[in-house]
Amino acid sequence: MHMSGSSYCAKAHVQRTFEQLMNMLPSQLKEKPQVILLAGGRTPFRNDTDRELPFRQESNFYYLSGCSVPGSFLLALYQPEHMNASTRLSVKLFIPEIEAADLMWSVPPPTIEEAKQLFDVTDIAYSSELQSTIELLLQSHPEVVFHTLPRNSPLFPTLPEEYMATIVLSETHTATDAYLLSSLHKTRLIKDENEVTMLRRANDISSRAHETVMRVLGNAVQGKILQGKGAGIDRPLLPGEWLIEKEAEAEAIFVASCRREGAVHQAYLPIVAASRRAATLHYCCNDREFTWGPVKPHDHLNHGALAHGPAPERQLEPQVLLIDAGCEWDCYSADITRTMPIGNGGKFTEKSKQIYSLVLEMQQKSMKTLRPGVHWDTIQLLCHQILVEGFLDLGLFKGSKDEILRSGISSAFFPHGVGHSLGMDVHDVPSASRPINNTTISQDKVGHPSFYTYLRLRLPLAEGMVVTVEPGIYFHEHLLKAVEESEYVNHNLLEEYRNMGGVRIEDDILITSDGCENLTKVRSDVEWLESVCSGEI
Repeated sequence: MHMSGSSYCAKAHVQRTFEQLMNMLPSQLKEKPQVILLAGGRTPFRNDTDRELPFRQESNFYYLSGCSVPGSFLLALYQPEHMNASTRLSVKLFIPEIEAADLMWSVPPPTIEEAKQLFDVTDIAYSSELQSTIELLLQSHPEVVFHTLPRNSPLFPTLPEEYMATIVLSETHTATDAYLLSSLHKTRLIKDENEVTMLRRANDISSRAHETVMRVLGNAVQGKILQGKGAGIDRPLLPGEWLIEKEAEAEAIFVASCRREGAVHQAYLPIVAASRRAATLHYCCNDREFTWGPVKPHDHLNHGALAHGPAPERQLEPQVLLIDAGCEWDCYSADITRTMPIGNGGKFTEKSKQIYSLVLEMQQKSMKTLRPGVHWDTIQLLCHQILVEGFLDLGLFKGSKDEILRSGISSAFFPHGVGHSLGMDVHDVPSASRPINNTTISQDKVGHPSFYTYLRLRLPLAEGMVVTVEPGIYFHEHLLKAVEESEYVNHNLLEEYRNMGGVRIEDDILITSDGCENLTKVRSDVEWLESVCSGEI
């Protein structure tokens, strides 16, 4: 299991979370001692068997503890009346004791002494001591306010009943789940240097994995990968002999590249979509072959089995391959999308290059605009404006730019948000990034309400936020039905684009004091992409 070293600033996260919590509390609770009580995740098992599933610590627990030991608990006490900052905060971590079976079947949890070196907390004890610690706390601080994550929710690890019963039986304290989650989300929205380091590492590993897939494709174009009996190989193929002719084969190489570099988890199910399937936003099947063709006359008769000399090679149909994938590093996510050319010698067709270049323009102009104070809604609108201008230039749209924007038809081609908050979770801190009561949104008099339906971030940007910038253009049969009657669409020309699927380009961006920094290292310019996918460099 990955266990964070003591460089992870857990105590600072607890301090910031308590400070956020104090801002939200009603005045009658502010003067009282405050406690956060959290359960970590437990090792999951497959259905009703004893076979372990991969364990990944619950994000909020990791944020406050840096601890990925299954079955752990956290008890943090904040005493706002203490003048001395060193005694105001104490953070106690409870870890399970080593059992004899652990030593035989699995990796045991750390000892208390080992844990003291690993985790940035005030004190560490075994989980069996949590009950008595809660009882002592209630005696010494009878007016304490206990904060938990939403109770009886399937979204968070459950606090065992015996702990809650002890708290509920005490009459002088308060127990509430109304404030902690929103306080954590608001705190987690802004990343510290330590967190940015983790996000950089996840991005570095994921960027190399994307480039690895591209270079394997390029080697195949150059004929550098020999396969099967025709190449004199009558054994299982080794990694250097693997071709990518199916979505699953691209996924396998991506995940293997991340795993080789020490990343335990993917941040989300990889999306590997070829051809028309690239129009499906969260396509996770990854189970289809690339598109081959065209079928030549008589190919169906004997599949080349009776041909004299070598069987004719199949030709890949020119198409795009969209890979939206990123790994985690110590519970911090990367989220990167690259769309690359397949077939056609590793080069885009004229039509796919037009669409790719337009999406790249949407992304690059968005990133040049990012800085603290800019509202994310304005970036969403900017992407739609660039799309409409580009489609007018290509002849796909006709009419007035302003009328087309107000009509909302560009949502049929760019239906999702331009990006979201990124951190420990790939769609990070939803309650903070798109709050229910949001006073920051101004009325858009230029665009259309449909632009914002699926926008997961609706705030002004602030220094320390990390966001994805991921515009896309898609030709999806279901979405295109909405514009079949539109007077603004050149329907005859649209037919020539319908089969290409879609293009998305996504990078992970840190908002700095005066602009932004791109954490994603794999390039996306057309010249480089085609050179790599064709095997020329």
